Amino acid sequence: MENILPLHLQEVIFSSPEPKISKQLTKLREEGKIKKIAARIYTSNLIEPAENIIKRNLFIIVGRLYPGALLSHRSAFEFQPTKAGQIYLTYSYTKNVRLPGVTLCFLEGSKPINGDNAISGELYVSQKSRAFLENLQATKKVGATTKCLTLPELEEKLEQIIRVNGEAEINKVRDNAKEIADKLNMQKEFELLNKMISALLSTHTSNILSSPLAIARAFGFPYDPIRLDLFKNVFLELQQKEFKNRPEPNITPKSFRNFAFFESYFSNYIEGTVFEIDEAKQIIETNKPLVARNQDSHDVLGTYQLVSNRQEMSVTPQSSDEFLQILSYRHRILLSAREDKNPGQFKDKNNFAGSTSFVDFNLVKGTLIQAFDYYKALEHPFAKATYMMFIMSEVHPFLDGNGRLARIMMNAELVKGAQSKIIIPTVFRDDYIGTLKKLTKQGDCIPYIHMLQRAHEFSATIYGDNINEMQDFLTQCNAFLEHTEGMLQIIQK
Repeated sequence: MENILPLHLQEVIFSSPEPKISKQLTKLREEGKIKKIAARIYTSNLIEPAENIIKRNLFIIVGRLYPGALLSHRSAFEFQPTKAGQIYLTYSYTKNVRLPGVTLCFLEGSKPINGDNAISGELYVSQKSRAFLENLQATKKVGATTKCLTLPELEEKLEQIIRVNGEAEINKVRDNAKEIADKLNMQKEFELLNKMISALLSTHTSNILSSPLAIARAFGFPYDPIRLDLFKNVFLELQQKEFKNRPEPNITPKSFRNFAFFESYFSNYIEGTVFEIDEAKQIIETNKPLVARNQDSHDVLGTYQLVSNRQEMSVTPQSSDEFLQILSYRHRILLSAREDKNPGQFKDKNNFAGSTSFVDFNLVKGTLIQAFDYYKALEHPFAKATYMMFIMSEVHPFLDGNGRLARIMMNAELVKGAQSKIIIPTVFRDDYIGTLKKLTKQGDCIPYIHMLQRAHEFSATIYGDNINEMQDFLTQCNAFLEHTEGMLQIIQK
């Protein structure tokens, strides 16, 4: 749409062969109301540097001064200049045009075709399939300022199409690219693109691929790169910290089982499986579910069966395969009474918690396998426990029981390291969930780590062979209160 503002109020003003406009521009410039910032370009913005004005209005400028130009190659994906200030365009000639802060790199080539999109005036952008072909053209230059993205970058863009919209969408890209290749004589580029897509779909050798993300997809274990970046940040924070040793105080079998009872009770309470303490004791002591609450009772029994077994809780994964096997086994025990939740089977559909969506079910195994590398590099039991708990919570690999299983996996790390296990009491539930959400939404892992450190400090004070005395102590600590009724008290014995 034509700019109807008076010339002296427009941020970008173009010279004109029309005498009336040319005379008006000369007058405005003499009056100090506009300034020239490049050949054929003026501005009424007398404050900001010329490069800022050019970059902000770049596509308007190119569309006006070079009608029919096509934003192409890497610029068709990036929509911004390279680090060296280059923007790549296909046009009727090859030439570099320098503007303040930006170099327009014109490459002689075919004009826009059907499917290329107009973005500003007569400036177009290469459609996705054409852009892939352009970026596969041979080039002598390499690096962040060449006209083409690197092969790993292109592979990851292709992988993202499959991850988000499936094989049907990537096949559309491929079919469209074949038609474009025939029109623009880009058969060599299409042959390479076709091999890359075939490798990603595991229908062709994966030797052609170089991106870890693309290779994982080709071998059948695609993963969530955004979650993996989040896991990396948590790992780096944990790796830099020194954590206090809190040796296991529940040495005797009876004391270990007493702690396990409350561990099971609180872990289920967090998930909304609420029993009175005496009811929970009855379930554990008799090893029988309450008739009126069969499945809920089995949830408590399943949790207790795992966390009260010191030998089971001393098992931690030594490889990514073992990791998946342990998760499957423990989940099967945990949800043995809930056949509708596919105990022991990774989820076959996506799950949500409010507005939070967890890792796509197609990416669960691959994401867990990739996350395991960071786990292996951690040494302190608390660091490993903290990392393990978060990746389980964030991936949510099963249809149900993920929170309980996350806490079981966390405490297994602590048992293996001869450290006190961690209980998340009812009064601390809001802190626990709140810091997890903050880490998920904002990437801030400090509050989450501090929360678990406090929970660990608290849990190390809970020990003894008398379960009633342990219950009384937990009551003194406000453990059974809702977060609105009190605060967690850490009482050193």
